[in-house]
Amino acid sequence: MSGLWQVSGRSNLTWEESIRFDLYYVENWSLMGDLVILIKTFKAVFASTGAI
Repeated sequence: MSGLWQVSGRSNLTWEESIRFDLYYVENWSLMGDLVILIKTFKAVFASTGAI
């Protein structure tokens, strides 16, 4: 599984933005949120978006 920042831009994000996504995830965790991240993970892997 990946995290919110990995499916929200990966290498296109600044360090501060990735930390902000991590903090948002911790403060707003939900099962539905994890399912959304899982779906976005598959989409990001197959589309190769934001990868270096």
